[in-house]
Amino acid sequence: MLVGDNIFAIAVSVGAGAALISSCSAPLARYEYAQVHMGVPVRVVLYAESDRVASQAAGAAFARIAELDSRFSDYRADSELRRLSERSGEWTPVSEDLFAVLDLAVRLARATDGAFDPTVGPLTRLWRTSRQTLRLPRAGELDSARSRVGWQKISLDPGTRTVLLTVGNMRLDLGGVGKGYVLDQAMAVLERHGTGRALVEAGGDIVVGDAPPGRPGWEIAIPGASGEAAGQARALTHAAVSTSGDTEQFVMIGGVRHSHVVDPRTGLGVTNTVTATVIASDGATADAMATAVSVLGREAGTRLAVQTPGVVVVWQTEDQPD
Repeated sequence: MLVGDNIFAIAVSVGAGAALISSCSAPLARYEYAQVHMGVPVRVVLYAESDRVASQAAGAAFARIAELDSRFSDYRADSELRRLSERSGEWTPVSEDLFAVLDLAVRLARATDGAFDPTVGPLTRLWRTSRQTLRLPRAGELDSARSRVGWQKISLDPGTRTVLLTVGNMRLDLGGVGKGYVLDQAMAVLERHGTGRALVEAGGDIVVGDAPPGRPGWEIAIPGASGEAAGQARALTHAAVSTSGDTEQFVMIGGVRHSHVVDPRTGLGVTNTVTATVIASDGATADAMATAVSVLGREAGTRLAVQTPGVVVVWQTEDQPD
């Protein structure tokens, strides 16, 4: 990260991801804060009239991030998500936050025909083991896991704010949408504190609010961007950027390169060597769509993006940008 009097840069931790550059020329001062949440460094950059206003706003945003992480985490045994996964076969009341993100996740799963799927947990758990052992899952293991996967196996009742998992031993995984939702919520907190000229970034996902003082928007350099995508990236406001692909996180098994991103349809890591960066109106949509298009691959992923209002995707191969 480069910091100067009037310029800063934030490099997203996902390779081939986005880097942000902006400057401050108005009376409002620029502040930057960082903490670790969701297993990655989270940065908050905001403009405020005083140290007190800035620190209070950032503190509230980080508190909201920590709260949601405790609800959505797939790793924490005591998270609300894990507790829900253990109650298959019964209608279970959930928090407003968990219901909202599950409702969004199911809608996105339907729209992507299952390329994004919040029930993929049994497969992601199996694939984590394969990445460690460098051994593909056995056919029986895959069949067992796949029998517990499918967004159609979730029922939601908005009237009672309850959730039903219709198959036993399901395991939900919000890894492809939760981070974006969390950043959206953090931005909402910053706006309520009067510090909406802000950016929140975590591990390949960026959410921005109002433009920095004296600028038309936040300028985000997306490798390979051209046309509409490049134009948007030069002046983003109230938007989000998310990157997904295998540039850094991949494993070679049997001579085949597999991404850390699991294809819900096969149960294995995606084998296409592309990286997708998605621009959307909000972090949750950008996060989920980046996952979905990277699973679908360039041709089908591009068709999905074109059919989805407000979504733009930029592709890169390992060797050269699009």
